[in-house]
Amino acid sequence: MQVSAKLNNFRKSPRKVRLVAGMLRGFPAKEAQNQLKFVLKGSTPNFEKLLKSAISNAENNFGLDKDNLFVKDVIVNEGAKLKRWLPRAYGRASLILKRTSNIEIVVAEVVPGKDRKKVVKQEIKEVKGRTEGAAKKEMEKTEEIKEEKKEIVKEKVEKEFIDDKKKAEKSKGFLKRVFRRKSF
Repeated sequence: MQVSAKLNNFRKSPRKVRLVAGMLRGFPAKEAQNQLKFVLKGSTPNFEKLLKSAISNAENNFGLDKDNLFVKDVIVNEGAKLKRWLPRAYGRASLILKRTSNIEIVVAEVVPGKDRKKVVKQEIKEVKGRTEGAAKKEMEKTEEIKEEKKEIVKEKVEKEFIDDKKKAEKSKGFLKRVFRRKSF
């Protein structure tokens, strides 16, 4: 099983980041962490965090053993470029590209299925069971809410209708008074 972790728009150029990425490929997870401690490159702290994230994803989400993992692949792609301008002679300007990188670390098992935690599988089944029951409860609640809203709307419509009748009656009386025929 393969598990990955991504870091997007990391503010270093891909060319510099690939120097560290090439070193990590194929190492066991623990050994890769140790190697990163002694590399003197600007992107190593971020690689440490990303590798740690990939390992914890594998442990917590899929129940894999930390000792059974190795770095299968490290993919470094070019991210968005920030474009800036530098003033030059004779009123000209030259373009400066501040490059970013998208990094993805893929961690896989050395021996498939070794020391996989059965607890995670049981938890997944329990969560699926809970979601079905929760979905039914939510459907019932939404139906009740819809019925209550319908009742409230009916009451409002009835009140408005009654208010309109009263207004109409009052206005007719006023008009009768204003336009009364006067007999002499």
